[in-house]
Amino acid sequence: MIKFFRKIRQKLLTENKLGQYLAYALGEIVLVVIGILIALAINNSQQKKTLAKKEQTYLKGLKNEFEISRVKLTRLVEVNKRNYLGAKQILDYTADQNQLPTEAIFSNLLFKSFSYDIAFNPNNSLLNEMINSGSLKDISNTELRIQLTNWISTLDDISGQEEDLDNQRKKVLDMFRSDENSIRTIFEHANPDQQISFPKREDGISNLKLLRSVAFENNIFMFYLTSYSTETSHYNPLMDDLNVILELIETEIEE
Repeated sequence: MIKFFRKIRQKLLTENKLGQYLAYALGEIVLVVIGILIALAINNSQQKKTLAKKEQTYLKGLKNEFEISRVKLTRLVEVNKRNYLGAKQILDYTADQNQLPTEAIFSNLLFKSFSYDIAFNPNNSLLNEMINSGSLKDISNTELRIQLTNWISTLDDISGQEEDLDNQRKKVLDMFRSDENSIRTIFEHANPDQQISFPKREDGISNLKLLRSVAFENNIFMFYLTSYSTETSHYNPLMDDLNVILELIETEIEE
């Protein structure tokens, strides 16, 4: 094809038809440019299809991750609420010394409120991979990209709050490391699964005197306030953010 056009140009030059030659040469340039533009358009179209397919893969993976994280957060909120409601019941007993619970009731309250630590462990494998590889830019929805970036920084804040809550929980538990109080007594009365068995002490130590301790009451207060704040000021807003992210993902996923 190139040889064919070259022969035509040479013939025009030979025949001294300069005007026609220039017009033909210009037309040939236009045809070449058009060909290049068409090739670029086809290439861009293919790249867009590839990127769109890649984005859909990411979106579906992120949806799965955040749905799992929502289930985890929901369960964690339930555990945390159980913890601080149990602490609230203990505070009710410290406020009214005439209505003290039995050893079994107190032990169950302690076991229910302080057996489990609180830590949110979301599924962020894909999101972290996207951030580390620079693939977050492949998400075309600007608001979704911003929400995903903010999600990581919010988790750092949540982690700090959980660390504070864990410290308050340990302060309560540390009161059972002395000679005056007994962890064994708690397990004797509150071991629902009976996974840990041991003989009972004949001279069982009562923990009820803790309800008259101002230091114990202060530690329970701090635990309650920190646990309640963890839910209202951190977990609830985090759940709102999580739901917004899932809604944005849903709008971008193609059926």
